Amino acid sequence: MTSEIQDAPIEASTQKMTFDVAIIGGGPAATTCGSFLRIHRPDIRVGIFEREVFPREHVGESQLPLCCKILDEIGAWDKVEQANFPVKIGATYRWGNSDDLWDFNFISNGAFDDVSRPAKFEGQRLVTAFQIDRSIFDKILLEHARELGCEAFEGTGVRQVNKTADHIDGLVLDDGTIVEANTYVDASGHIGFLRRAMGVEVEEPSSLKNIAIWDYWQNAEWAVKLGIGGTRIQIMSVGYGWLWFIPLSPTRTSLGFVCPADYYKQSGLRPEELYLKAIEDEPRIRELVKSGYREGPFSTTKDWSFVAERWTGANWLLIGEAGGFADPILSAGMSLAHASAREAAFSILEMGKGRDAWLKEQYESRNKRKVLQHIKFADYWYSANAHFSELKEFTREIAADAGIDLDADAAFQWLGTAGFIEEDMVVGGLALFDLASVHLIAKRLSNEPATSPIDGYSGFMLNLKGADQIQVASYANGKVTAIPAFRRGEKMLPMVGMFGMLVAALQYSPSLDIAGKFIIARLREQGKAYDAEIHADMVQALEAMARDGWVKCKKFEGATPINARWEDHRGLIEANHDEDLPNERLASGLRPTAES
Repeated sequence: MTSEIQDAPIEASTQKMTFDVAIIGGGPAATTCGSFLRIHRPDIRVGIFEREVFPREHVGESQLPLCCKILDEIGAWDKVEQANFPVKIGATYRWGNSDDLWDFNFISNGAFDDVSRPAKFEGQRLVTAFQIDRSIFDKILLEHARELGCEAFEGTGVRQVNKTADHIDGLVLDDGTIVEANTYVDASGHIGFLRRAMGVEVEEPSSLKNIAIWDYWQNAEWAVKLGIGGTRIQIMSVGYGWLWFIPLSPTRTSLGFVCPADYYKQSGLRPEELYLKAIEDEPRIRELVKSGYREGPFSTTKDWSFVAERWTGANWLLIGEAGGFADPILSAGMSLAHASAREAAFSILEMGKGRDAWLKEQYESRNKRKVLQHIKFADYWYSANAHFSELKEFTREIAADAGIDLDADAAFQWLGTAGFIEEDMVVGGLALFDLASVHLIAKRLSNEPATSPIDGYSGFMLNLKGADQIQVASYANGKVTAIPAFRRGEKMLPMVGMFGMLVAALQYSPSLDIAGKFIIARLREQGKAYDAEIHADMVQALEAMARDGWVKCKKFEGATPINARWEDHRGLIEANHDEDLPNERLASGLRPTAES
C-alpha cells in the first residue's frame, strides 16, 4: 500500500469512519452527487468532507437552465428560489464582428412575466436560471444534502490518500482519522486532490491560458430589470480581454475581468490596476458601478482550460472541475458540475450488477467529450471576437492551432469534428446549445452565417455503412439505461427520440415528403401533434445527421425542398433593445437622453 499527496508521517489514530461513498469537497458537485445517492438509495451511507467552513466565497455565479432542472430533481429548487437570487433571463454581449450589443435570451425576446416570488418551478421558470451568491447557494445545498441523510463534515480537510495501485484503500483526514469507503468521489474542484493522488494527467487542448481577476461590489446598478427579479448578465469586451457583470442580489454584484496571462505579464500593471483600467475602458460597466463601491478582498486565479485523461478508476470517480474546466465565457461551469455529479451518482448506484466497466466507460467518455466541446466552442468565441484589438496575435494563434478562420462554414466544420449529436440531446447541437442557437451565434461572431447542408434538399439517404451497433448510457430516475446507437469513428447516432424517428422514417422512404407523413403518423400514435416546435426539432436533428455523415442529401424532382435557413423567429439571439424599455427598468446611466 502506498500513500500520496502528503510526505509528512501520519500520527497514529484509533478513529475510523466507514461509508459506502466518501466525497472529497463540499461544493455543488459534491452535494448534488450526495443528494442523488440518498434520494435513490436512502440506506446508503455518504460522507462529504469539506476543508472550509460554510459560508465561504467562491467564484462561478452564472448558471444555465440545466442547473435548475437538476436542482428541482434533488428537491432543492424551492430552497434556492427562497433565497431570492436574481433570475437570469440571459446575457447581453459586446462580442463578435460589430460594436452593437446583442442578447442571448432564454425566453422569447427576454419578455419575463411579472410573477410574484418565491415562484414555482413551472412556466417560464423552467427555462431560466439563477445568478447565485455562492456563499449562500453552496450552504443551501450542503444543508439540503444533510437533510437527505448525507454526513457532511466542514472544516475537515483530507491530507492523504492511501492506495494500492489504482485502488483507494482509504483517506486520512487532517486530524488523522481514517475514512474507508467502497467508492470515492473527487469533488475538490480544479485542485483535483484525489486526481493528483492517483497520478492522473491533464490535457490542456487550448491556447487559451487566461487569468481571472474579480471583486464584489455593493450598490452597482443592474443594467436592466425584467419582470420581478429578472435581469441579464453583462459580458463586455475591451481591446485586451472581457468583463463579466453578474448581479447576485439587489445590492451585490460580481464583477470580473479575464485576459491572457501573457498580456497581463507584458502590461507591466499589477492585477488590481489592470482590473480597474478595464472597468474604466468599458463605458457600460463604468456607468453601472459609478455609484457603487468594492467590498474586497481582491481575488485572482489561473483560468486555464483542461480535461483529465481519466475520470474513473478501480473504485473512484472525478466530478465537476476535478475532471475538467472550460473557459467561463460560456457560463457552463456549474452546469457541467451538476450534470457530471448526477451521472456519477447514478453510475455508482448501478455498480455491482456486472456492468461496471461499461458504466465507467460511458461516464468517462461522455464527460470528457462535454468538456472538450466547451473548450473548443470557447476557442471559436475568442478567435472570432473583433473587439480584441490588442490581442490580434493571441487570437490568430488560437485560430491557427484550431485550423479555423472567421468563416462560419469553416468554423462549423471544425466545431463538428467530434459530432453534433449527444446521447441525451433531443436535437443536434454543441456544448449545451442546440444547433439553431449555434447557427445564430456563429452569425453574430462571423461575417456571414453558415450554410446548412440540408437547405434546399428534398431527399435524405441513410448512410450507416461502416457503423458499429453499440449501447450508450441514458441517465434517469437513479438508473443508467442502455439505449441502442450507431457509432462510426467519433460520431454517434442514438436510436431514440427524434433521431430514432428520423432513421425509421428515412428507412421507410428517403423522400422527406413521404418520411414526413410517416413521422406525423408516428406522433399521432403517441398522442402528439406535428407542430412548429417539433418541425424545428426535426430540421435540427436532420442537419446534425447530415453534418455527421449519417445521411446523404438528394434532390428529388417534384418533391418539396426543406428550408433550413436559420432565422431567429423566437427572439432568443437578437440585437439588444433595452433602450425601448420603460426608464424604471434601466440603469439610470443607460437611459436614452433627449439628445440620443
